[in-house]
This record gives sequence, structure tokens and C-alpha cells, in this order.
Amino acid sequence: MKQTAAIISATPSGLLVDEGEELGPESDIRILQVTPAQHGERLDKALAAQVTEFSRSYLQQLLETGLVTLNGIVCTKASQKVKAGERISLELRPTPQSQAFKPEAVPFGIAYEDAHILVVNKPAGLVVHPAPGNWSGTLLNGLLAHDPCFLLVPRAGIVHRLDKDTSGLMVVAKTREVMDALVKAIAAREVSRQYLAVAHGPWLGGKHRTVEAPIGRDPRNRLRMAVVDLASQSGKTARTDFELIASDAQSCHVRCILHTGRTHQIRVHMASIAHPLVADSVYGGTPQFGMQRQALHATRLAFVHPVSAKPLAWEAPLPPDMQQSLVHFGPALQSAKA
Repeated sequence: MKQTAAIISATPSGLLVDEGEELGPESDIRILQVTPAQHGERLDKALAAQVTEFSRSYLQQLLETGLVTLNGIVCTKASQKVKAGERISLELRPTPQSQAFKPEAVPFGIAYEDAHILVVNKPAGLVVHPAPGNWSGTLLNGLLAHDPCFLLVPRAGIVHRLDKDTSGLMVVAKTREVMDALVKAIAAREVSRQYLAVAHGPWLGGKHRTVEAPIGRDPRNRLRMAVVDLASQSGKTARTDFELIASDAQSCHVRCILHTGRTHQIRVHMASIAHPLVADSVYGGTPQFGMQRQALHATRLAFVHPVSAKPLAWEAPLPPDMQQSLVHFGPALQSAKA
């Protein structure tokens, strides 16, 4: 693990993954020294600059609970100004959430791997990141077991996510530098992400359709997302292009191209045009054609390699459950399986 020159001594916790409350089972005492460049800064800012593997909010919690001393005196004020040369001691204690960040033998598909990136073919049902209700058995746990390098990268290198019941491709960074480059590429819309979906209802109108509708938290149900009016509600702009592959009297099979990456974006946009995904109960879909999870698969991923600068692309075929759903749609959709 890289440490700044300002760290006088440190006892590694042995497990270090994410930017939240990501701490291993043992306490970790850190002794730091305020640098000349940090003279006059807030204490919490100085801490965040030197203990970069943890979030500022987590470090503020340590301050509030009396686990930080400044020149040997307990300091609980995040706004306390520091002086060059002062010594800071902090005790990094594990939290219930931090116990989740440990290696586990979690199976997942690998589409590509080199020294810098790993392209995962995630199975449906696999949670990407530990969260309440899913503190173990996640893709993150599997990444930590797959390669120790992920221990040294925030969020184990995860730069974008797929919903638990969405299958398909996602890229993971093996170093902090590559992670930063991928995050910038995604923000600049330089990463191409395409999905295949099966939705309720016959497709009407032209073969191509673009939905530009902002997405935010559903004010009536905080567990859902919804198309919102930015004039009166909080949210973010979102755009998805849809291309019809096949349709019949009951359903449609479409290709979805993301231009933004909002939570549940495809599911929300499809529901907003009266085409909820098959088996997506959260947004109005019902089980059909053998599908028991939302009929959505991340089928294609493409971007310029952040180190070699070579353009790369991967495609993941439909998993068996979605292939079976096309059979139930009849000849019009069977021809679209490829």
C-alpha cells in the first residue's frame, strides 16, 4: 500500500477496500504529521489528504467519537485548524459494514483480464457491492479473492454497477490510476454500454427511439427511481437510445444504448414509455416467458484501454433464461437471438 511521506508510522489493518467505512477486523493506529502545505487547514481536511483510502465522512465520525488526538490532546472538532509539524494520532476502528469487505470465493465470469483491467461477465442474482441486506457474497468480495491487487483500490476498482438481477459486462480497474481514468472516460461518455431487453407490449412507431428524461428518486416510493421534473424535483438528466430488434402482440425485444448512467435508467425509461421490462416487478413488469428476474442483459462494452490506448470491445451472449424467453416470443424473436 502506498503511504505518503507524512506518515511517521502505521499499523496496517490488513483489509482495505472502499472509500466508505472500509476497515478490517483489527483496529489501526495511525500517527501523522501536518505538512507545511496543510498549515491552517481544517483538521478533517488534513486527515483526508493523508489517509486517502478512507472517506472524509468516516474520518469525521472518528473525530466525533474521540478517536483523534492533536499533539496528544483529544480533538473532536473537525473544523480545528492545524499547524505545520503538529502530530495527529487516529484510531481506525472497524464498523459492522467494514466487516463485509473481505475476500470470498464468489463465482463470476471473466471476459478479459490484463495487468490493468478486468472485464466481468456478471451473472444475474449477484450483488455488485456490499450494502444493507447483502454484506457478503457480492462481486466485490469475489474480486478481493480473485486478485489481492483489488485490496489496494477504492471500491475494489468498481467504476460502474449493474443491478443485482441484471446480467452482463462491466469493467473493473486494478489500480487507482486506471480507476481514475475509467471514471473520467465514463463521465465523458467515452465508454459504450449496450444492453438487450425484453419488455411487455408490442412496439409501436419507428424502429429507433430516444428517451431523454431526467431521473431522480420517486417522491412516492423512495425505494424506486422515476422520471422527474427538474424544475420542482431533484434528479439528473438521462438519455437512452432504443432500437427495436423484434416485436409481437405481447412483447418486444430491444437494444438499449446508454448515454448516461443513472440508477435503474433503462428500467425507468422503458416503463415511462409503457414498456416495463418482463419480470421487473419494481417498475410494473410481471414474470413471463420463463423469466423470473428483470429481462435485462449488458451485452456489449467498448472503450479505449486507459494504458495501451487501444480500442477494445467485448460482447456477452444472452444467458440461458433470456434465450429461453425469445423462444416463447415466437419466430419473430427467435431470429434475433444472435
